Amino acid sequence: MDFFAYKKDLKTKKAIERNLEIIGEAVKRILDIDEHFPIENARQIVNTRNRIIHDYDNISDEVIWTIVTRELPKLKKEVDHLLK
Repeated sequence: MDFFAYKKDLKTKKAIERNLEIIGEAVKRILDIDEHFPIENARQIVNTRNRIIHDYDNISDEVIWTIVTRELPKLKKEVDHLLK
């Protein structure tokens, strides 16, 4: 899927946003236990969750697409490394 297909697909957009909310909530709960948890952008992940939930009418498709294409692969590598 490319960015233009993403912008047109409301179901996919909402599913991605929901999953980013879930990831953000999980990171928030981890940070509540250990504020030094070794995820590079942990605070930004939680902030993104908060923006999606509380400022949903100002969510930028471009920002979400960037998170999905650039930041999630980095996060996956970090999590995989922690699980080893």
